[in-house]
Amino acid sequence: MSKLNKAKDFKKSKSGTYLSIATTAFGAIGVAKRLRKARAENDTLVLIDATVAAVAVVTGLAVLYRELKRLGDDDVLLG
Repeated sequence: MSKLNKAKDFKKSKSGTYLSIATTAFGAIGVAKRLRKARAENDTLVLIDATVAAVAVVTGLAVLYRELKRLGDDDVLLG
């Protein structure tokens, strides 16, 4: 199996999904900081932008969680 195919399979594996969840959750820290700063400065436009970004993070985590449940026990890298 070529390295490119292994990399594609990793994205579809449980490990790859966990890594994606961690990366998305890490991005939520930046969004939380932007929300806090926008509230402190009473900047409505930045507050709206950060809120939309927060909704995108939550949606992304939900999609990744669904993918993780779909994978179940048939991990492509284990077999």
